[in-house]
Amino acid sequence: MALIPSFFGNRRSSIFDPFSLDVWDPFRDLSLSSSLANTPETSAFANTRIDWKETPEAHVFKADLPGLKKEEVKVEIEDNRLLQISGERKVEKEDKNDTWYRVERSSGKFMRRFALPENVKTDQVKASIENGVLTVTVPKVEVKKPDVKAIDISG
Repeated sequence: MALIPSFFGNRRSSIFDPFSLDVWDPFRDLSLSSSLANTPETSAFANTRIDWKETPEAHVFKADLPGLKKEEVKVEIEDNRLLQISGERKVEKEDKNDTWYRVERSSGKFMRRFALPENVKTDQVKASIENGVLTVTVPKVEVKKPDVKAIDISG
């Protein structure tokens, strides 16, 4: 039973579950005329979640890539300012004797690009993957603090 009336169609709300996955999607009922709208490649691209944080020493990118091996992921720097993370999740082999009840995991290609700031060392980028999480660390250029010299005042 919905505790809050729904003004946006058939969605149900619960004031007791603020983290409910029942989120209103304003684009759900729109049909996209593009042939790429419902392809697995588009789905995989849209579902690649990446966090980007800046620390005093580096810019750190973390991507959730469950089930992918390092051979299936590419990390590249273009023109010393563009970080590109891409890869492909292969479609699982189908056996004619299998009966599928649900297919929710996406497969296909994905690619994300990030324009890096000017204060990075693109020649020292490091990437590692552990437990399905890709971590890319882009070190920052050390900012030299100006030398300040105190001057004695006479008088």
